[in-house]
Amino acid sequence: MSTETYPSGRPADRLRDGDRPVAHAPSAAARKAGGVAGWIDDRTSAAKGVNYLLRKVFPDHWSFMLGEIAMYSMIVCLLSGALLTLWFVPSAGHTVYDGSYVPLRGQGMSEAYASTLNISFDIKGGLIIRQIHHWAALMFIIGLTVHMFRVFFTGAFRKPRELNWVIGSVLALLAIIEGFAGYSLPDDLLSGTGIRAMEGFVQTAPVIGSYLAYAIFGGPFPGEMIIPRLYSAHVLLIPAILVGLFTAHIVIVALQKHTQFPGPGRTNDNVVGYRVMPVYAAKAGGFFFIVFGVIALIAGLFTINPIWAYGPYDPSPVTAGSQPDWYMGFADGALRLLPGWLEFEFFGFTLSLNIALGALVLLPLVYTVLGAYPFFERWVTGDNREHHLLERPRNNPTRTGIGMAGITAYSVFFFAAGNDIMAIKLGLSINDITWIFRIGLFVFPVLAFWVTKRICLSLQRRDRETVLHGFESGRIIRGADGSFHERHDPLNKYDQWILVQHEPATPMQLTAEADENGVASPAARKDRLRAKVSQWWYKDAVNPVTPAELAAAHHDGHEAEALEAPLDYEGIEGRQDHAGGEGGEGADTDVKRDDESDRDSDVDSGIGSASRLRE
Repeated sequence: MSTETYPSGRPADRLRDGDRPVAHAPSAAARKAGGVAGWIDDRTSAAKGVNYLLRKVFPDHWSFMLGEIAMYSMIVCLLSGALLTLWFVPSAGHTVYDGSYVPLRGQGMSEAYASTLNISFDIKGGLIIRQIHHWAALMFIIGLTVHMFRVFFTGAFRKPRELNWVIGSVLALLAIIEGFAGYSLPDDLLSGTGIRAMEGFVQTAPVIGSYLAYAIFGGPFPGEMIIPRLYSAHVLLIPAILVGLFTAHIVIVALQKHTQFPGPGRTNDNVVGYRVMPVYAAKAGGFFFIVFGVIALIAGLFTINPIWAYGPYDPSPVTAGSQPDWYMGFADGALRLLPGWLEFEFFGFTLSLNIALGALVLLPLVYTVLGAYPFFERWVTGDNREHHLLERPRNNPTRTGIGMAGITAYSVFFFAAGNDIMAIKLGLSINDITWIFRIGLFVFPVLAFWVTKRICLSLQRRDRETVLHGFESGRIIRGADGSFHERHDPLNKYDQWILVQHEPATPMQLTAEADENGVASPAARKDRLRAKVSQWWYKDAVNPVTPAELAAAHHDGHEAEALEAPLDYEGIEGRQDHAGGEGGEGADTDVKRDDESDRDSDVDSGIGSASRLRE
């Protein structure tokens, strides 16, 4: 499109007055495509929904790609798994191997193990497909985990996205179960050891353990039914649930609007970014091939799960160095840290809680707590409003500290899974190492919480200092009275907005415990507990700079430090005080107004305004 201009007023310019632009007829291919689309729309009325999705606006930020990595890795895993099903034989039936791998030729083994060897050595491209499948599965779990970290630390799980967080928690749990079922299928020495350990874990279930294990294996271990059953769960049942939940997750994201990081022009009522067509779809398609290429490159360069080196399953050569895939490491570590005295008899039944707690209880407990966390935070803060703007982790120090404490506890369990390897390589006592991890499980998370919260508070104070005083310029100015001070350069409005847009911390305040007649409120005890937790949550909070503080600091920079005293905020709605613009080009302006009634009515929230102070 030309952008040149010509001087107006010449007689020749008037010769084209009233000309109409020539409308080019659509090509034959376009007419055929339009005819097919019209035929489909006449019968499904899908045009409106497709138009809505294609015009949907998504914000642009590098951290949003973490969820896409998980999604694309799952797609690669499904495609490679579908290819593997063409040659894998899910049977524990006995056979003698006569394939290309000479060291195992003539040995007896299961048909599952023999078919896996054939895929690796006799099927062209079979080994690279196996490698891609395994690495894609690991990448899926990694991407899902890191994506949940981003959602947690930025508060993206808050209303109205609690349901999506619960779906994500279930997805993470199912991904681990799916991974365990997958690497148990080849029936090699390592995977067979994992199945044997699973049978022992199931037997520790109180009262019903032995019956449950007998039902799962179809008889005594090992039997010939466990591999077909794992295969059915791995390729049919769990993938169907994963795809269904993932589809629901994406649909909810599309319906609710995507969250976005705070910035000028971004509010709770709009989305600033790119529409699906043509920009976002092109970027997403290109990113899929990047993820696939990276997984293929890793699969081609790094061997994983070399089953031919382990041999077929045989319980006699199993060593203590056998380790599951990394995502099962924390459960393995929990088993090693639980004390032996947790096994005892109760009414004639042996309760092996030293195994059951780590093997059967820990995994569902972790993801149940994760799924319930948004509702706990809402109960503490009393915030029932919708949130479409993300929080900087430093602006919610308590949540960030809780998250780091959870990661630290997970890390203690994870590294405890290698206590035997550490003892051998470092020449230390395995009992001493185990006790260090046991003590660390209670000490390190608390320490991580305290350190993380102090770091967040320090970063908030630095943000306040930067907004009030600007950046040090390195230039010394002499005043009229002969004094010297350094000149500070102020922030620009865009950077300043990011540092002051969050709402001030407002702990819950108790309402009257009795009415005017002296009758105690039934909810008084619950409110007292809630208020105490809320006070702990917002302890040492650092509130954002208010316009009054900023104006005073600019009026007299030398006396701005006097404004750092605690401020008394009015109990009014604070969303209007930091409202941004209406967004730029491409902004999705689905207007939604939050109502003050969304706050809990039984407790006075007292949320403050960032720009209105008590006179």
